[in-house]
Amino acid sequence: MQVRLDKRARIIDQGGQAYPVDLLRDHTLQQVRDAYTGDDGELTLEPGEEREDDVVTIGGRVIFVRNTGKLCFATLQDGFTESSNGERLQVMLSKAQVGDDALAAWKSDVDLGDFVWVRGHVARSRRGELSVMASQWRMASKALRPLPTLHKDLSEESRVRRRYADLVVREESRQMVRTRAAVTRAIRTSLDEMGFLEIETPTLQLVHGGAAARPFNTHLNAFDIDMSLRIALELYLKRAMVGGTDRVYEMGRVFRNEGIDSNHSAEFTMLEAYQSWGNQFTIAEVIKAIIMRAADAVGTHQIETDKGVIDLDGEWEWVHVYPRLSEELGREITLDTTVEELRAIADEKSIAYDDGWSAGKLVMELFGEIVEPTLLQPTFVCDYPAIAQPLARPHRDDPRMVEAWDLIIGGMERGTGFSELVDPVVQREVLTQQSLAAAAGDPEAMELDEDFLEALEFGCPPMGGLGLGVDRLIMLFTNAGIRETILFPLLKPER
Repeated sequence: MQVRLDKRARIIDQGGQAYPVDLLRDHTLQQVRDAYTGDDGELTLEPGEEREDDVVTIGGRVIFVRNTGKLCFATLQDGFTESSNGERLQVMLSKAQVGDDALAAWKSDVDLGDFVWVRGHVARSRRGELSVMASQWRMASKALRPLPTLHKDLSEESRVRRRYADLVVREESRQMVRTRAAVTRAIRTSLDEMGFLEIETPTLQLVHGGAAARPFNTHLNAFDIDMSLRIALELYLKRAMVGGTDRVYEMGRVFRNEGIDSNHSAEFTMLEAYQSWGNQFTIAEVIKAIIMRAADAVGTHQIETDKGVIDLDGEWEWVHVYPRLSEELGREITLDTTVEELRAIADEKSIAYDDGWSAGKLVMELFGEIVEPTLLQPTFVCDYPAIAQPLARPHRDDPRMVEAWDLIIGGMERGTGFSELVDPVVQREVLTQQSLAAAAGDPEAMELDEDFLEALEFGCPPMGGLGLGVDRLIMLFTNAGIRETILFPLLKPER
């Protein structure tokens, strides 16, 4: 770094600019490459051929340099875009073309990682490499830290902690960003075409709700009131449904003050969508259409994993919680199975639980630990005990269950859907029980949201709603952990 700082100082002392503002380009490296590549993918120039009339002005980051006598070579790298993963192009600087002083300045001033501006004509080197033969060059931005070595893999910790460096040197990292952009674009396109309207809802909220999760708390000085960051998008989207929005969605960041591991992040991207005159079955078709559209954008419907191949084109099965858990355990589990019996099963399977858990909570934990990891292909798991989803409609056949499903793919929950609870009286009863649990010390219980209940009292149409973890969807397509799919994940400070 000191050597690079000295070079920066020398450039400035000699009247030059290490970070000029007046440099423009007329071609990207990708455009130069495309202009001289035929339909067959071969270059249209012969080795050693030069097009002196084809003058281009380009810029890029130096990722390779070879300074040899009167002719210097460097490889520049473009920024990556939707259609390009960061094109690379060779530039050549000869004493005859740029002059003694400019060539000497190149050799003394340019390091790997620097951005340079080059004007010159297009040529193909004798070794067959498409190049720009420079007639002028300028420093565009002096890098003060060296890049990681291109041919040496970074550790996962280094990749996520200094993502900016990772993006420069690792093609897979750039591709992850492009994949995420393609998936989120496909989600929006799919919903837009189905008539859903995208809106934005508050991130700062007076009352946290919409999920069972511990919030981040903060304080608004202007009003001198405590607030929290949203843990879900649900309650405000439902307010919009009360107001007459027929189909609505939002894709945005939510925040949960909970554990962080390879599958969980304190902040993550959630999609929630609500469809009037719908239910858990109609909304299941919506989430399937979204995921298939995303798969089209990524370019595959068959995903290879260490557990086997996930076939999105296959049947998306519906599985009922109690019968499937009974099948796995080899004994019947019903809504009438006692807490004591379920605790005994958990002890037998070495599954941890809290003494205060109800039978429904124990069933959910047993299913999550025993059955869920075995569900490789897309599976809608339905008929959960009522405690699972306080905002879902009671089941039409047995109110001890709710009309809700979790979508499991690859042994992991990717999304959830409900026949939404729109009865304000029942919703008040449920949220009152939640608020009592919160008052008793449950950090994940929801609070009583009077404004939301008042909205429901104005009348809300029957509807189905879904939630989709966008990060987990990208994890599915890329076989990566959540820290890899989030561009700048929250990390524990180094010091």
